[in-house]
Amino acid sequence: MRKIILSLLLAFTLSGCMMGPDYQRPNIETPDAWRFEEKKAREISNVAWWEQFNDPVLNDLIRVALKENKDLKIATARVEEFMGRYGTTRAALFPQVYGAASTGRSRVSEYEYNITSAAQNPASNYTILLNGSWELDLWGKLRRGTEAARADLLSQEEGRISVILTLLTSVASAYVNLGNLDRQLDIAGRTAQSRKESYDLFQLRFQGGVISELELSQAKSEYEQTLAIIPVLEKIIAQQENAFCVLLGRNPGPIPRGKKIDDLVLPAVPAGLPSVLLANRPDIRQAEQNLIAANARIGVARALYFPTISLTGSFGASSSDLSNLFTGPAKIWSWAVPVTIPIFTGGAIGGQIKIAEAQQQQTLFRYQQTIQTAFREVEDALIDQKRTREELDIQDRQVESLRTYAHFARLRFDNGYTSYIEVLDAERSLFNAELSRAQTKGVLFQALVNLYKAMGSGWTIETNGKAIHPDEERTASMTEKQGIHSVE
Repeated sequence: MRKIILSLLLAFTLSGCMMGPDYQRPNIETPDAWRFEEKKAREISNVAWWEQFNDPVLNDLIRVALKENKDLKIATARVEEFMGRYGTTRAALFPQVYGAASTGRSRVSEYEYNITSAAQNPASNYTILLNGSWELDLWGKLRRGTEAARADLLSQEEGRISVILTLLTSVASAYVNLGNLDRQLDIAGRTAQSRKESYDLFQLRFQGGVISELELSQAKSEYEQTLAIIPVLEKIIAQQENAFCVLLGRNPGPIPRGKKIDDLVLPAVPAGLPSVLLANRPDIRQAEQNLIAANARIGVARALYFPTISLTGSFGASSSDLSNLFTGPAKIWSWAVPVTIPIFTGGAIGGQIKIAEAQQQQTLFRYQQTIQTAFREVEDALIDQKRTREELDIQDRQVESLRTYAHFARLRFDNGYTSYIEVLDAERSLFNAELSRAQTKGVLFQALVNLYKAMGSGWTIETNGKAIHPDEERTASMTEKQGIHSVE
């Protein structure tokens, strides 16, 4: 009879009802297309997106960052922490068995106790015992708790992937920014050298009485002004290199360079419908896992209204003589079925349910907000790269025009047709235009990097030297590898 009862309880536990709502993905309204979608956009599916820059030095820096970055190490350790939490929570679904053993010797007062002459006083005691307990999950409280812990774990994994995506884009952006600053420093250096040569020539002309001191002062002023920009750029470059080193997980120092920014290949614009963001963006997937966890905790709270039923028991042996410990008369055992029923809690359980439901609503709104933010970021990035390309084309034409203007202004001055003021104006305009063009080129690279980050597209993580695409069911493979399965 006892075995029949236990079998029925086990069957009812495994097929028992589940308190709380089952998770259903909310309906999300997605745009049919991007407002500023690139007509000639194409998907990049063969290489990691940063490899489109075609710079081996950048590829090496990214590999170092993926291996040494401290934020990524923290995120990875946090995943391990939640793996342990999941295992601890899931363990409550199964019987808990503990072993105990003890030995000792004691003496009691013969005045207080009726000690016969046959009794041993002092006496020895040897005990071996197995204790077991098993809470029957009739209402799904433990299964809902395990469901929530599983979602928390997967949320942390998506958070780790978000850190990786941010790290990749930060390294690429920092590298492009250094290249842009190097280009500006090169322009400033060349301009300063050119103006120094002009100033030296003007000194000779002034000494020969060909020009006035006013013109000599103008040439010196332009030279000194350009010269003053160089230490400013060098300071910014050194600070950027130090910040870059933090991304690489190393102490401050110089950063190696590969190709110059003008030689880098602009990445292609990633394509994709707006709905693809729901699968590509790790922050959206993380927000959904948080919603799944919050949804499951409603069931945990509702199950508190129902009785808690457990099976407890112990089996072992106890004897005052070690040689008799494993004989039949030394056997000891017990079993019980404790039941705890909430009768009056003063509204505590109702309060916990309200808390869980309110937290689920907050998480739902955050999930929806995360999706809306993602759509906005993609639209902004598409607009940014498109308009920046147009701006760069205009600046290219402007620089060429100013070079022609500066060339002819110098010829007119050398032939005595104009004053040096016209030359200064032309060279100053050309210098500023070249700096602006270099900055815009850097902005365009940044816009394309931001677009990849916003779309969550391209390749984002590297395992055993191989990049993995987010569409390859990373979460499923992780859960299968780690033995994380649904308990429903």
